[in-house]
Amino acid sequence: MTRQANPWAALSALCLGFFMILLDTTIVSIAIPGMVRGLDTSLNSVVWVLSVYLLTYAVPMLFTSRLGDRFGPKRVFLAGLFVFTAASLWCGLSGTAEMLIAARAVQGLGAALMTPQTLAFITHLFPPAKRGPAMGLWGGVAGLATITGPLLGGVLVDSLGWEWIFFVNVPVGVLAIVLTVLLVPDWQPKHSHSFDIPGILLSAAGLFLLVFGIQNGQQYDWGDVWGPVSIPEIIGAGVLLLVVFVVWQRFNQREPLLPLRVFKNRNFSAGSVTAMAIGFSMTGMFVPLVVYIQDVLGMTPSKAGLLTAPMSLLSGIVAPFVGRLSDKVNAKYLVMFGFTALAAGLIIITVQAEATTNPWALVPALLVCGLGTGCVFAPMSNVTMSSVDRTLAGAASGIFNTARQVGGVLGSAAIGVLLQARITSNMAATHGNVPQALTDAARETIILPAAVLLLGAIAATAMKRVTPRDPSAAETKLAAADR
Repeated sequence: MTRQANPWAALSALCLGFFMILLDTTIVSIAIPGMVRGLDTSLNSVVWVLSVYLLTYAVPMLFTSRLGDRFGPKRVFLAGLFVFTAASLWCGLSGTAEMLIAARAVQGLGAALMTPQTLAFITHLFPPAKRGPAMGLWGGVAGLATITGPLLGGVLVDSLGWEWIFFVNVPVGVLAIVLTVLLVPDWQPKHSHSFDIPGILLSAAGLFLLVFGIQNGQQYDWGDVWGPVSIPEIIGAGVLLLVVFVVWQRFNQREPLLPLRVFKNRNFSAGSVTAMAIGFSMTGMFVPLVVYIQDVLGMTPSKAGLLTAPMSLLSGIVAPFVGRLSDKVNAKYLVMFGFTALAAGLIIITVQAEATTNPWALVPALLVCGLGTGCVFAPMSNVTMSSVDRTLAGAASGIFNTARQVGGVLGSAAIGVLLQARITSNMAATHGNVPQALTDAARETIILPAAVLLLGAIAATAMKRVTPRDPSAAETKLAAADR
């Protein structure tokens, strides 16, 4: 019955929902200065608007991937789409930073429900011989969202206000719900999974405490938060809970969220580290960059989006060619080049950045960043997943994607607190010269994601060249990974 559905029509409906999720990871960064002014709040609060979305998006994903197997991917996707759309309306109506943070947390949960179901549907809707073009469309949507986010966000903030970066999701979400109901088949895998409730609670609480401690350390002067409870104790409790989580995964013999035996594969372990590094750096680098471009160089949000668009465009052009090349050469060298090029682009920006710099002079460095980004994702995914035993491919795919999201959460928190600390210090050092203080703070903060990228390049040296397997095995592995 489900095979009678038009696969391309169904994929188009799914892509619309996926586009919204990715758009909301890029569109908010361009509105940071506008939200600080519009909500009359601190930079730390607005960084939480970014971090909480990434946190509630990343943590439940291993769990929500199994909900689709039990209740049907279409139903879980629709539930996530409804939650995401309603939360977007709530975001736009928020009058305080606290309300906006709460709404973004719910929005992240909606995204976490939707994302794992999408790739599973590609496996179901398309036979192996036709999955390549479908994956190509999927990747193209990701590239389009990356480009559209800053541009659309800039135009909306300039013309209508920051609230409209969220309101725009509402009609798109309603349309996506209608198209999903009409075009996507109600596929029922009916795989029975046990849910690792202790694992879910431990990982969520540990990550929350760790991110809260890192991001709010500067606000509380790294001292007491509530009574005798201090920032170091909160961070320590987060680390302890994550250690307990790993120990629990070691002893949970039923169906752990994190099957540790998958890390015996060297490529997968190295790939997970590189995924965290790229997630950390790509999420973190935009915060100081946007503050510098808008608040120091005086660009409007729409012009700032236009300035960064060539970077995303070049990344989207390069990525398909690098993906094909990764099957022909040792892909780890492509990953190492991508990380190094992205780090080099950021370092060039730190050299160029002055309070009087012509913003368009940054374009060559941003293009180097785009080249690096385009060289990372396809070969990194290829090396990481291609040598994983196909019986572990589903769990490995979930862990790999979660690692990138967790890296993004930590990057947002760490970059946010470092930027605030450097602004405070430089304001004192420059005797209140705001443009110079912000320039120095942005320049110094960008060094952190550049350093993490170089660590990612070092981690990639541990990758081994993947020996191609027979096609049938590869198809079986892909099918498992997409579930």
